Amino acid sequence: MTTETLLIELGTEELPPKSLRTLATTFFEHIKLQLDDANLTYSAINWYATPRRLAVKVEDLIANQADKAIEKRGPAVNVAFDAEGNASKAAEGWARSNGITVAEAERLVTDKGEWLLYKTVEQGKHVEQLIPAMVNNAIAKLPVPKPMRWGAGRTQFIRPVHTLTLMYGSSILAGESLNISSNNLVTGHRFHHHGLVALSHADDYQSALKAAHVVVDYQARKDTIQQQINIAAKEIGGTVVHDEDLLEEVTSLVEWPVVLTGSFDEGFLNVPPEPLIYSMKDHQKYFPVTDGKGNLLNKFIFVSNIESKDPSQVIKGNEKVIRPRLADAEFFFKTDKKQSLESRLESLESVLFQKQLGTVKAKSERIANLSEFVASVIGDDAAMAHRAGLLSKTDLMSDMVLEFPQVQGTMGKYYAQHDGEPEAVAQALEDQYRPRFAGDALPEQTIGCAVAIADKVDTLVGIFGINQAPKGDKDPFALRRAAIGLIRIIIEKDLNLDIADLIAKSVELYQDKLTNQDVSKQVLDFVFGRYRAYYQDQNISVDVIQAVLANAPSAPLDFNKRIHAVTHFKTLSEAATLAAANKRVGNIIVKFKGELFNAFNQELASEAAETELATAFSTVKAKIAPLMTAKDYQGALTELSALKQPIDNFFDNVMVMADDEQVKTNRLTLLNEIRNSFFAIADISLLQ
Repeated sequence: MTTETLLIELGTEELPPKSLRTLATTFFEHIKLQLDDANLTYSAINWYATPRRLAVKVEDLIANQADKAIEKRGPAVNVAFDAEGNASKAAEGWARSNGITVAEAERLVTDKGEWLLYKTVEQGKHVEQLIPAMVNNAIAKLPVPKPMRWGAGRTQFIRPVHTLTLMYGSSILAGESLNISSNNLVTGHRFHHHGLVALSHADDYQSALKAAHVVVDYQARKDTIQQQINIAAKEIGGTVVHDEDLLEEVTSLVEWPVVLTGSFDEGFLNVPPEPLIYSMKDHQKYFPVTDGKGNLLNKFIFVSNIESKDPSQVIKGNEKVIRPRLADAEFFFKTDKKQSLESRLESLESVLFQKQLGTVKAKSERIANLSEFVASVIGDDAAMAHRAGLLSKTDLMSDMVLEFPQVQGTMGKYYAQHDGEPEAVAQALEDQYRPRFAGDALPEQTIGCAVAIADKVDTLVGIFGINQAPKGDKDPFALRRAAIGLIRIIIEKDLNLDIADLIAKSVELYQDKLTNQDVSKQVLDFVFGRYRAYYQDQNISVDVIQAVLANAPSAPLDFNKRIHAVTHFKTLSEAATLAAANKRVGNIIVKFKGELFNAFNQELASEAAETELATAFSTVKAKIAPLMTAKDYQGALTELSALKQPIDNFFDNVMVMADDEQVKTNRLTLLNEIRNSFFAIADISLLQ
């Protein structure tokens, strides 16, 4: 059995750094899928990527597919021939499609009859016959949103393509992709290596490129950068501000990483750190550095793609580039402080939130009123919440936020502090946008919670109110994020709020701007739809979530209590039996066409098991009443679990659908009362 290393590399101009990993892994996945589908075995398969290449290397790839025995069953013999033994048209057509005559066909005999049979052996193909087509298929399936053309041809790809390397061991596989013929040539570093690198064997790929100043292994390059920037930070007595996205992007920008350290004037540290950090990270792809207390240092670490003979010149060049960026931030900060946030309120009248919903000023006023409502419900300072809501969007009109949109809210906090606003108001201006992403911190104070909740509810109600709910993966107003953020804040901050009440208040504040009459229900259903993602992240099983959703409690804290109660109930030995019983009762009740009694009538009970169940339920019902009032759902379900034995006895010994209508209705009434006691917490019939 012959095996060799397969190398596939597509050499290009600089690929988009934020897309590089996705392009590389997608290319890899489609190659792997095709190899597996073709039954070509191997010992290992890996992907590689740099700014100028996508590659896959397959170790110990078998040279040939195994031969494949093929059997094709034809028409039954009794229909393949007429009475005189002549072949029918169906038989002749089947034989012709297989390249044989009817007379050459074999017979398949079973206990169910006899059929015509075609048997052959399909010769396995060599990799040289298979790989080129696989490569083209994989390229065609790459996520390329905006393809480009180059030269005089009409070939399109995400970037111009210069080389195609297809090697099996030391052999070049003949093929063509994107009008480039395959060979054994790959590009080295753009500056540190002249000409192409000729590979004598696929196994030489990494070592040959390393000699040409290219670290082709993406993860190895990333790990090297991480290690080197940590060392560099330690040398200057600091810690790198970690940013996984920035690390990924920088890894995708360089082929030969060289880590260097630069500095800037300490005077810039008088500016809040956030815009400085964003300027360094977003504009220049630099890694900011903080001291042991988390304070920003006047240092930055960057990754060069050149190993310079004079690194000081590279450092000076980067210091020169960053200075005007930081100077802009300093200027904006000084200029913005000359005008109070309150004085910017009127300027919000010139900015639209949404055409049908009015201006950002109108949104700020709604947020203020809704924040006041939330604060009054949770027992915080309503006037302060109103103030924070009113000022919540004013920093959008500052020069700093116009230049660095990422620092909205954060700069509002600094400017509010400068204006002498209460600290809770200042902090709320930053808190309003939290959580910004999955796992992000929540608002620090309850005033901030009130404003954050108000902002999210106002957006949800407004956008649903004009019938622009998210569709598919399109969510321009980030409503899914807003809904999950709303759930997180209320539950994790232990706020006694009902989302239905918040929606109703928001609808009221919009007055006549909303055209969707069903907005309240749709928003509530949308929020309910986010619970699944929220709880699955906590490893709560789907059936538990669905069981609680069936009850649809609109207060998130209440919802959360039910989730944990049902999760605990599911661990009880009685759970499976009671879940099945509830399902059985539900199915019976659905089919019952009559009208149930208001309550179980003991006088109509004729069976001992019936009386036993009624008595047991009466006892349990008395125990769970105070527990339900206190919303101790776990305690209530634990008490209800005591009904397992009498329910089992009831179903074993009592005919529910008795001939006597009164008796039947009475028994159904009892079962329905028990089922409703469970359903008051959750639909446990959905548990699996």
